[in-house]
Parts: sequence; structure tokens; C-alpha cells
Amino acid sequence: MRDRLFAQRVITIRAFSSNFYTYLSLWTWSPIDCGTTLKIATFNINNINRRLPNLLAWLKAAKPDVVCLQELKCTDAEFPAKAIEKAGYYAVWHGQKTWNGVAILSREAAPVVTRSELPGGASDDQSRYLEAAVGGLLIGCIYLPNGNPQPGPKFDYKLAWFKRLQAHARTLLKANVPAVLAGDYNVAPTKIDIYPTKSWDDDALIQPESRAAYAKLVKQGWTDSLRVLNPDAHIYTFWHYMRHRWERDAGLRLDHVLLSPALAGQLKAAAVDGAVRGKTGASDHAPVWVELSDQKKRPRSKQRAPARRTGT
Repeated sequence: MRDRLFAQRVITIRAFSSNFYTYLSLWTWSPIDCGTTLKIATFNINNINRRLPNLLAWLKAAKPDVVCLQELKCTDAEFPAKAIEKAGYYAVWHGQKTWNGVAILSREAAPVVTRSELPGGASDDQSRYLEAAVGGLLIGCIYLPNGNPQPGPKFDYKLAWFKRLQAHARTLLKANVPAVLAGDYNVAPTKIDIYPTKSWDDDALIQPESRAAYAKLVKQGWTDSLRVLNPDAHIYTFWHYMRHRWERDAGLRLDHVLLSPALAGQLKAAAVDGAVRGKTGASDHAPVWVELSDQKKRPRSKQRAPARRTGT
């Protein structure tokens, strides 16, 4: 096995300069050795150590090239680095005890962390965002706040976090970065993204403010990949454990993969691995994945972007 630095633990990361985003926008995504397509997935694993057998089984079967994980629910030291490495993946992660935690896995190219938090949150200590360059793509892994109960401070935090995400996403678009913002957004964007019910009417996941914030983000120029390929389908990614909601297909679409304009034209397929939700010991979310074609493949620069980070 080739020598490599695997599973770098992220404690604090200094953001790359704006020049890095300019550099990345000139570097095509094609260097990952994945054939003619690139498969990118997001999966709220809901406790990575508890669901590790489920995660490893899905990785083996689905073979995604890049994976964004949310709700690790473990500290940095508790992240199952050896098991992920044995499964054939590089990894970077930003954990947090009990709640939150995000990670990015990659099969062929070691992720280079660009930031471990959104700009504008000096007092925000929740591990909800991780961003890394992976083979010429910028991957943003998102675990947006739930916001319940609403109204109240948790809902205010959700909307404020959304504004920070919108601002950062706008920066990426201005730099023409080939970017993917994938994760659990904790928003069912429209009525078609939740099963017919009134039981969630007071929930933060479907409030007008939440939906408006998501719509504002997408309208910047991002492509909601799953929805654009399935405009009228009732597709869900989350089924609560209570009231047999999985068995009744009483779900919500909360997990989204957004593509920047630089990648939208290469979208080939998008789907939910719903059967994963039905396995024993499963997360209450199912993996969502997209495939990008390599239609714009060009020779890449061999120059490496300089990474600046603190902590190992």
C-alpha cells in the first residue's frame, strides 16, 4: 500500500486565502481516478461508532468516491479511523462529544482541509461544517441546526447559521469554484418533500422561514441535484424511528447535494439508497448520492495547493 497520511484529525483550521479558491476554480475536478464518473454521497450516520457496521457495509456495496458524514456523535479521538482506512478511504473529520460532528471520506485523493467552520461564527463551538479540496473539487460537508423548538433561541440559531452559509456559498460562486455543498440541511424545502401529514406543522424543519432560507441559497445559482432530476417525485431521505414511519414511508427529504454552476452541467444521476434505512441498527437517514460525468476533462496542473492548518 502506498504511503499516505490517513484520517487527519481536525482541531482548528485556518481558512485558505481567497487566492486558493481562485486556484481551485482553475483546477478541474477530473484528477480523481474514478473512471468516467464521480460518485459523491452524503449520509447522516447518527452516531458513527454505533452504526459503523452499517456504514462499512454500505461503503462496500455502493462504492462512493467521496462521502460527507454528519452526526458523528464522537470526539476526534473516538473517530474510527482504522476501520475507515481498512475500508479503503482517506478521511478528515471534526468531531464533538455527544452531538454534531462532520467528516469527509475519499477513496482516491486525500482531502485537504480548507476550513472547519463557517465564517462569521467566532463564538460558535458546534461542529457542523467541514470543507476540503478533494481532487480538484471543493467539498463542503454540512450539518445544519435542527432549530427545534420554535420559536426560540434554537430556531434563531438555525436561521443565523443559514445566513452564514448563504454568505460563504456566495463567495464560492463568485470565485467560480467547482463546489459541492452536501449534507443534512434539516429542511424539507417544499410540500412535496414531506409525506402528507399535519403532525409536523409546528416543526422547524418545514417552517416558512426555513424553507425561504433554503430557497434563497439555491437561487444563488446552486443546483439541488436530487430534485432537478426528479422534479415531481415524492423522495425522502429521513424517516423518524417513531410510529413506524419507515414502514409507512412517512418520510422527509432533509439531505441535499447542491452543485455549483461549474458542476451542474455534469450531473448524470442522483438517488437515495433507501434500503439502507431498513437495515438492522440503521440510522434514521439514508444515503443520498449523485454521479458527475467527466465531460469537461482536461489535463490538470501538478502543482499542489499549500495547506495551512493547526493541529493534527
